[in-house]
Amino acid sequence: MPAPAPAPRPLPPRLVLGRAEVVLEPPHAPAVTVRVEVAATPALHRRGLMFRRALEPDAGMLFVFDEPEIQYFWMRNTYLSLDMIFIGADRRVVGVVENAEPLTEDERAVDAESQYVLEVTGGFAAAHGIVAGTPVRFVGLSED
Repeated sequence: MPAPAPAPRPLPPRLVLGRAEVVLEPPHAPAVTVRVEVAATPALHRRGLMFRRALEPDAGMLFVFDEPEIQYFWMRNTYLSLDMIFIGADRRVVGVVENAEPLTEDERAVDAESQYVLEVTGGFAAAHGIVAGTPVRFVGLSED
């Protein structure tokens, strides 16, 4: 008798209808919502927020990866200081890189696997109390 087929793997969320938000719910501060562009392909991962000269305080980019793993980011051709909020498959923050220096190719990562990375303006995480363990919700994304 053949072995049963493995259960299908859930796909990472994809953008639905062009509007998406990430809601961060820090333990000792009010929830904060970030309007996001979604980077869910390798080409969009490589481009990221390069060449941008401004980013609104409530805007960012959500990088979506197929599998959780250690993610590495650089700031090549990125003119803005950014906070990188690394989010695990369980939708909790696993670590934050704060105020990443612009225009460098230094690798930035945290010591935990993440499936999502939210990039926002530098200083955002400290201003809103975003720390490891912060729960995260996605709005306007679907598992389809």
